[in-house]
Amino acid sequence: MTFQLRHETPDDIAAIEAVTTAAFADAPHTSHTEQFFVRALRAAHELPLSIVAEDDGQVVGHVALSPVTITDAQGQKADGWYGLGPISVLPPRQGQGIGSRLMEQALSELRAIRAAGCVLLGDPAYYARFGFQAHAGLQLPGVPPGYFMALALHGPVPEGIAHYSDAFNAAA
Repeated sequence: MTFQLRHETPDDIAAIEAVTTAAFADAPHTSHTEQFFVRALRAAHELPLSIVAEDDGQVVGHVALSPVTITDAQGQKADGWYGLGPISVLPPRQGQGIGSRLMEQALSELRAIRAAGCVLLGDPAYYARFGFQAHAGLQLPGVPPGYFMALALHGPVPEGIAHYSDAFNAAA
């Protein structure tokens, strides 16, 4: 199995939406609106990193990274943090290392731009292997603490409340 990773192009938009829809179709704990998040992030110019996995001309996976604001109790904001997600792989291609390679590439690109760190919402058993951990002082309201995780790339993990783009409220 060979596939390449690259940044999205305008020609990939429909395929990214299809991959994202398919990847979350049978997933538990989802609103099944992840494809709308990506579309809204792109429309708001809040999708600085969008990476696809392509195999023989077909997009088989995708990961989105968008800026996140973390505000502490005094109202101070931590700069340079990104939210990873959604990350999607076509169901027949899951379990073949595509998601892992997308994760590794996303983190590599965040390191290259000297991002402070990355947060995500997901299964701790999966994301811990990439270095993500839950931090008691970092919260995403309405989310069980163990499922909201962070990985500091430069400096410490800040304490406070994480705020994702309003694009994550998109429902269509």
